[in-house]
This record gives sequence, C-alpha cells and structure tokens, in this order.
Amino acid sequence: MTPEPPNVPNVPNVPNVPNAASELLALVSARRGHFLLESGYHGGLWFDLDPLFAEPARVAPFVARLADALRPYDVAAVCGPLLGGAFLAQLLAHALGATFCFTERVPAAEGGGRGLYRARYRLAPAFVPRVDGRRVAVVDDVMSAGSSLRATFAELRAHGAEPVVAGALLVLGSAGADHFAEQQVPVESVGRAPYELWSPEACPLCAAGVPLENLA
Repeated sequence: MTPEPPNVPNVPNVPNVPNAASELLALVSARRGHFLLESGYHGGLWFDLDPLFAEPARVAPFVARLADALRPYDVAAVCGPLLGGAFLAQLLAHALGATFCFTERVPAAEGGGRGLYRARYRLAPAFVPRVDGRRVAVVDDVMSAGSSLRATFAELRAHGAEPVVAGALLVLGSAGADHFAEQQVPVESVGRAPYELWSPEACPLCAAGVPLENLA
C-alpha cells in the first residue's frame, strides 16, 4: 500500500484547501504515487494540467484575476514556459496589452542532468529583441518547485530582460515562491495550497520502497 504523503493538497473539495485553489484544482485531475519531478524533487501528488486550458471559458475568470494582479507592474512582455505557461502567457499578454513570448525546454542531452534544478529553457531567437531591456512578467499555470519558471527567469536575464514579477494561477507549497523572494521578485497568484516536496535523500516514499515514476 502506498504511504499517504503528509501535508499535500487532496483532490478538490476537501478541507484545508483555500476556495480559489480548490476551484482551480477542480479543472484538472490528480493522482497519488511517487513521482520524480522536473525540479529533481520527489512528490507524492501529480496534477495533470493538460485539461486546464481545454475550456477557455472556465479558466478565463482566473486569468482575469491574475492579469489584474500583474497590471501594477507595468510589464512590456509576458513570458511562460511551454506548455501551460506559454498558454497562460499569451492570454495574459492579450489582457495586459503586452508582448507575448515563451521558452521551451532544452533536451536533456544538451542541458539536463541529475540533481536539483538542472532543467534549462531556451528563448527563441526571434523573441530576444522583444525582451531586451524590457520589464517582463514570468508566468506558469502552476508553480510548485518552480523549475521551469526559474529556468525561464535565468534565460530572460541572460538576454537583457528585466523580470519584475513571477505569476501563476496556483502556487503549491513554498519552494518556488521562496526562490523568487530571495531574488526580490514578487510572486502573484490566484490561489495557494500546501504541497510537500522531498529531496531524493530525504524522501519518505523512497525509504518505504515505493516505486518511483519519472515525470522529469
């Protein structure tokens, strides 16, 4: 029997998950297990985010709320990692009257590896002049460890952009948000919920012998 990971959000409509987060989680599916995430951390709950933008009318109110939260930062561009972050970035760019751009993950053979936060994301050359010297919001549909957002943030800065805010529809846990706080970059979101991640050496599911599924 798979151990129940502590302090992670359940599927929607359970206690201890704030209303906005519960409403967002109702748009996706979740399953429990033992997962290796892109960040290199292990987790006990996996959300399938592919359906999030399948029905635009359902997600539109949350996108509008995040756009309102980002508007005071006066960004000239909105950038998100493929896939979900890019979908969100395009919607937010339209709402804010800003330029849209996205990053895509570098194949592991080029830039991956073992350890935490090894994933790299690349900005397409056509977008480089559109972000150079400009204030940019980096966004993703959901932020947990923040691996793709961290990599997008670093890529934008490498091309002369000024990322001034990170945004997500839903922030799970604190690992990703803590990183941006260290960078003095504010994080805006529509909902937040608890979520627990473990480094491989401290993972209780590894210690219990639960098979690991690689989602990285």
